[in-house]
Amino acid sequence: MTEEPLVRVQDVRKEFPTQRKEVVRAVDGVSLEVKRGETLGLVGETGCGKSTLARCIARLYDVTSGSVWFDGKDLTGLSRRAMRPLRREIQMIFQDPYGSLNPRRRVGSIIGDPFAIHGISAGAERKRKVQDLMALVGLNPEHYNRFPAEFSGGQRQRIGVARALALRPKLVICDEPVSALDVSIQAQIINLLADLQQEFDLTYVFISHDLSVVRHVSDRIAVMYLGKLVEVSPTDELFGQTRHPYTRALLSALPVADPDTADSREQIILTGDIPSATNPPAGCRFHTRCPKSQASCAEAEPGLDPAYQDDPAHRTACFFPLRVGEDLSAAVPELRAS
Repeated sequence: MTEEPLVRVQDVRKEFPTQRKEVVRAVDGVSLEVKRGETLGLVGETGCGKSTLARCIARLYDVTSGSVWFDGKDLTGLSRRAMRPLRREIQMIFQDPYGSLNPRRRVGSIIGDPFAIHGISAGAERKRKVQDLMALVGLNPEHYNRFPAEFSGGQRQRIGVARALALRPKLVICDEPVSALDVSIQAQIINLLADLQQEFDLTYVFISHDLSVVRHVSDRIAVMYLGKLVEVSPTDELFGQTRHPYTRALLSALPVADPDTADSREQIILTGDIPSATNPPAGCRFHTRCPKSQASCAEAEPGLDPAYQDDPAHRTACFFPLRVGEDLSAAVPELRAS
């Protein structure tokens, strides 16, 4: 019997009205699952909808349509009162370690907020729990009464991690948790998250635009473009046999340490601007920038299905998926819609 996934997203759409009476389709018909104990990487360009999707999973946003299931419960229509006990099970680590902490409050109070909000402990017991959390994430418990400004960027992000873990959640959504940090500090935070996942059996949704970071931390990767999933795959398979042209373009932009390798590798430069989320193109969303686009790409939307003989876990939304070894930089599109 297959274990029920911790998170199941079914045809979720999230739209935002604009002052011009238009609608931004930030997430447009996304379905995916997150297994218990795994790390799902969610990647794509800025504005593709990955952070919006994460906030829909956490019920920080109400979905426009579709449903979000967490641990066997449909969160979509729950009242605030019914959601309250589930808030303990879903926590977030935010991107900006400077903006996500109140500069006027002491660190002990910030980390202790989850205990206060849920009425779990108070006084000396709460202080002890907060100091235990600080030690757990590599902070000095004696700095309990310091303000966020007295900590470095990496230390502030550790404070955010401690706050997220206070109630021992099942799911932690990491919204670009290392993008604002120096590279050396990034490695420390990533290793900390990996250690905590092993110790507390955590499930992560790890959002990033940096595929090299996602490759290091993720069991599976979901690639988004303009509100849609374009490829979902186990990490090694995604890098070994990329199927979607957009994913290949993202991979070609990764920095390479060896200059000789960097000069000889495939370089894909996408032309054109990202279409507007208020008026997305018909058919495949990516066809206006795709090197392999054909006339049919503008007429119908591809389903997210296995390509060629791929494992069912590797699914691609493309009518003309890439074969292993295919040179995408040499492709000439038949169609370039305006």
